[in-house]
Amino acid sequence: MPTRRVVTGRSREPRARFAEELRSLRLQRGDSLRQLGERLGWDWSLFGKMEKGETVGGPEVVQALDTYYGTPGLLLALWELAVGDKTQFRERYRRYMSLEAEAASLWHFAVSIVPGVLQTPGYAREVLSAGDFRGDELEQQIAARMGRKERLAGDDPPPFRTILSEAVLRTPLRDVAEWRAQLEYLCEMSERRDVTVQVLPQSAGPHGLVGTDVIFLRVSGGRPVAYTENAYWGDLIEENARVERLQRAYDGVRDLALSPPESRKFILRILEDVPCSPST
Repeated sequence: MPTRRVVTGRSREPRARFAEELRSLRLQRGDSLRQLGERLGWDWSLFGKMEKGETVGGPEVVQALDTYYGTPGLLLALWELAVGDKTQFRERYRRYMSLEAEAASLWHFAVSIVPGVLQTPGYAREVLSAGDFRGDELEQQIAARMGRKERLAGDDPPPFRTILSEAVLRTPLRDVAEWRAQLEYLCEMSERRDVTVQVLPQSAGPHGLVGTDVIFLRVSGGRPVAYTENAYWGDLIEENARVERLQRAYDGVRDLALSPPESRKFILRILEDVPCSPST
């Protein structure tokens, strides 16, 4: 099984980088295209086209490749970048996705929605549908978002901490059953040793991250970077002074938040008020 490594980044274009990574992993494994097709149950010519950059394939085949090569979530992250390149995703978001795929740790503060790596498929569908995604593109984005969760479910997951504004938990989905499933999943993930979930209650009042979603990534060499976003755009921040300023604000929010055990009880209390099935 290939050892996990930093993405080569030889090509600037996400589509070409994805193709390079696919070919590199196959050669490390010592497979021919025909052998790869036989082992995964796909036409070998599809893998040849993917390695040439003629197609990026679909999320199912990319997930199968991630499993086969022992790179949970890595190829799906690169695939999302390749798809994003075709649909003109913002360059800074592409850069962030590349860094997230290899981050040693992730810290997050959520203002209004559950972080992508903690979303259930039903939650992701409703959130993405509220934006501009429809049809096949919507299905691809949901699959890619679910693939990113594999980093937290693998054998060597990075430490992940999220602080959820109470507003996140007070904004239910239209589908009651899916909302209940999302809250239950948050409780389940909060019990993992490598995942920390905290809630910032509304009673905490104003703080340094009002209106700002922020994610901190610890990348190679221990260098932190930050990504801030709102409903319309995001900003990748790598300058030390700006990252440190955001970290101080994050520390202040963490001081105001409920402890992890108290936060889990808070989520459970909200869950108690959610009916087990939609009322008729």
